[in-house]
Amino acid sequence: MKLTSEKLPKNPFYASVSPYAAKNQQFFQWKKEKTDHDTHAGLVDKALPLLKERIRKGDPLAYFLRGQLYFEEGWYEKALEQFEEIKEKDHQATYQLGVMYYDGLGTTPDAEKGVEYMRKIIDSPCPNARHLKFAAAYNLGRAYYEGKGVKQSNEEAERLWLIAADNGNPRASVKAQGILGLYYSTEEPRELEKGLLPATTEDSRLSNPWPRKKAFYWHSEACGNGNLESQGALGLMYLYGQGIRQDTEAALHCLREAAERGNVYAQGNLVEYYYKMKFFTKCVAFSKRIADYDEVHDIPMIAQVTECLPEFIIRGMAMASFYHARCLQLGLGITRDEATAKHYYSKVSFGTKHKLTQRETARLVAAAWMILWISGFLPLNYWADNLCLQRGCQTCRLFADNSVRFLLA
Repeated sequence: MKLTSEKLPKNPFYASVSPYAAKNQQFFQWKKEKTDHDTHAGLVDKALPLLKERIRKGDPLAYFLRGQLYFEEGWYEKALEQFEEIKEKDHQATYQLGVMYYDGLGTTPDAEKGVEYMRKIIDSPCPNARHLKFAAAYNLGRAYYEGKGVKQSNEEAERLWLIAADNGNPRASVKAQGILGLYYSTEEPRELEKGLLPATTEDSRLSNPWPRKKAFYWHSEACGNGNLESQGALGLMYLYGQGIRQDTEAALHCLREAAERGNVYAQGNLVEYYYKMKFFTKCVAFSKRIADYDEVHDIPMIAQVTECLPEFIIRGMAMASFYHARCLQLGLGITRDEATAKHYYSKVSFGTKHKLTQRETARLVAAAWMILWISGFLPLNYWADNLCLQRGCQTCRLFADNSVRFLLA
């Protein structure tokens, strides 16, 4: 599970910025002058001179705003320089430096330095740092989960995420609330991340429903606070009765709303639902649009806009590609076209070496490769070239098991 940093929390000051605006009307004038013909670049060009003028007059807020503008525009080297200049006076600059050093934005990644800055925020007694503490706790928890800059510890990561989540407080870290939902979805998150899923894992989860109940609780809290990924996760928990009684109506409500808001994994699961319910026309139309996302959208950009994890975005696209290919191959809801089906199967099956971390992904890839082989599109030795085949490798074992199941189905 590859995590991302928490965005800079909104400063409560901006909720009541009118006194500042009244005293500095020229600074906010560029916003009022916005017209249809103004481009984003034009607005940035207007803002920078105004910020420079405010800095010349000694406005402390303008220093940070210029650094933040650089950051949001992706001018990370300039942002880093600006934040370094004011880090002792501005806690928001300190927070952004922690993110930039940890993620390597505008500088060489330095997880230890990123952790140091996050600790400064958490330990600060200054009231001006209060709104940053939950987000900093989430980021520090991420560092412990990933074992970067600190000794890896799931227990410490969980403790910090619980602090950051603050019992579902909407003003706390909603990202932490959603991550806790994902964390509790499996009893062994680190094993999940490495692709090592023992055969007993699923059985143990069924015999011990408590982690799934905790997962449902945290996804519910996060969803209620606007978390898009958790809304899709709730839909799946309702659909399969995980941590809550099965409720197809509630599941479809959550999945459809999440899909409309841009959750690609929810979209992929809706495609699968439509296929299994034999709504083939709807399945074909919906799946093609999702399967073709990679041709018109950049996955990291989708992740940034929706705040969903890239791995779930890729998984949703893989599901859509598989079922669209299946409909094309069998002529379900669309004219049969095996050549185009091959193209969509290949979107599921190629470039997957060492990346199978979920049973559903292994199932889809195994089915896609078997179909391509049976249809004569792939040589049998292609499997050996694209799997590591190490003795005891859980990825290869899952692939082999799913291949056998597909042949027997």
